[in-house]
Amino acid sequence: MNNPLVSIIIPLHNGSKYLAETVQSALNQTWQHKEIIIVDDGSTDSSLQIAKSFENEIVKVFTQKNKGAAAARNAGLKESKGDYVQFLDADDLLSPDKIKAQLACLNGSVTHLTICKTVHFNDGESYLNGSQSDDWFYADNNNPLDFLTKLYAGEEVLPGYGGMITIHSWLAPKKLIDKAGSWNEKLSLDDDGEFFCRVILASEGIKFSDRGFNYYRKYNNRKSLSAQKNKKAVESAVLAIDLKLEHLKAVSQNEIITRVFAKHYWWAGVMAYPQFKSISAYCIKKGKQLGYTGEKYVGGRSGHALSAFTGWKTARWMAYYRELFKREWA
Repeated sequence: MNNPLVSIIIPLHNGSKYLAETVQSALNQTWQHKEIIIVDDGSTDSSLQIAKSFENEIVKVFTQKNKGAAAARNAGLKESKGDYVQFLDADDLLSPDKIKAQLACLNGSVTHLTICKTVHFNDGESYLNGSQSDDWFYADNNNPLDFLTKLYAGEEVLPGYGGMITIHSWLAPKKLIDKAGSWNEKLSLDDDGEFFCRVILASEGIKFSDRGFNYYRKYNNRKSLSAQKNKKAVESAVLAIDLKLEHLKAVSQNEIITRVFAKHYWWAGVMAYPQFKSISAYCIKKGKQLGYTGEKYVGGRSGHALSAFTGWKTARWMAYYRELFKREWA
C-alpha cells in the first residue's frame, strides 16, 4: 500500500466557533492523499454553512437529523473510502505532520493501529501554549489486553498506569474498524472509550509515533461523570463500563480485570449519588459483587475527611449542596 487514502471524519453539532480552524488543520496535513468527511448532526447554528464553505473535491459535507456524535461518525464511516481513518472532533486540531508520521509508523500494516502524543490546551488559550505529558502508553505494545488493562487500572490498582487517550490520537486501518464494528449509538459519554476498546482488542497491537501531535481543547470538567447533569449521560457512562468489562472478559478471566472494574463501578456509583440514586445503587452493587475494597468516598480532601465520620453518602450530599450553592450564586 504505497499511497493509502486517509479519511478524516469530523462529526459536527453546533461547532461553528472552532470548525474553520479544525478543518484547516485537516487540510494542512502534509499527507496529500486524503478526504475530509464532515457530518453535520442537526446543527442549529452556522456550522453547516461554514462546513459548506470548505466543500470541494477533498472536503465532503453530509447532513443528518440530530442523532449524536456516534451516529455522525458511523455516517462518516459509511461515506468514507479511505484505507485508514482519522477521527477529529470539530473543536480539536492536528499538527501538519500527524497523519504522515503515523502512516510511516504503521508501514502498511492493517492489523495494528497507531497513537501519537497529545498536547492539552485550555479553551480560550492558544494551542501553541499547551502542554504534553510523557505517559506510559507512548510506546509500542503488541499485547492489546495488557494495554487496555493498564489503561483502565489507574494508580489505585496498578501504580504508574491509567490515564486518558484522546480520540484524535489514533490512526486506525479501516479494515480493523470493520472487524471491530461500528460506534455504539446508544452511548454518548465514553462512546470513544468503548469503541476503541473493541478496535484495540481486534488488533495485533499499538505502534507509537514519536512525531506529530493532536491538540485537545480542555473545558472545565469535560467528560467528568460528576459534571454530567442529565441522566442519559450518566447512563451512557455506566453502560460503557458494562460493555468494556464484557469485551475484556470475553478475552481473559484474569483477576486483575475484575479488580479494575470493581473500582470503576464503585467510583461511578459514588459520583452518581445523590442525583441518580438508582444508577448509583446498581454501580455500588456491581462494585461489591466484584469485590471492591478500596476507598469508599470519591472526591476532594474535605469530603474524604467528612466521610470518615458520616459515611460516603452524607459526604456526597454535602458536596451536592455545595455545588448547587455555587451555581445559584455564580
